[in-house]
Amino acid sequence: MILLPALFAVMFLGMQAALYYHARTVAIAAAQEGARAAGNEQGQASDGHRAARKFVATAGGDSVLQRSRTSVDLTTTTATVTVQGVSLSVIPGWEPAIRQSASVPVERLTAP
Repeated sequence: MILLPALFAVMFLGMQAALYYHARTVAIAAAQEGARAAGNEQGQASDGHRAARKFVATAGGDSVLQRSRTSVDLTTTTATVTVQGVSLSVIPGWEPAIRQSASVPVERLTAP
């Protein structure tokens, strides 16, 4: 009688870890994609935002990363994109938060 509940607990914890890891991976990949788009020579903050949102949508949208939000910080030297959201959960009442950021240098022409 004790073995079955322990087996289910291990199974649910393993599934929860997999869901969290997948959502985290999607968030960092979306942040990297958005940072690359914003950091292009002609890139703008809206390009980074659009690229990150498109990546999350393509990767599964709310089925992977619920209530996702994207923010872009574009300076003359650095483009930083942050993707936030909530991982799916098999544990009732628990919503694991995800927050991943990526930064790249902004491309620019320089005189020789």
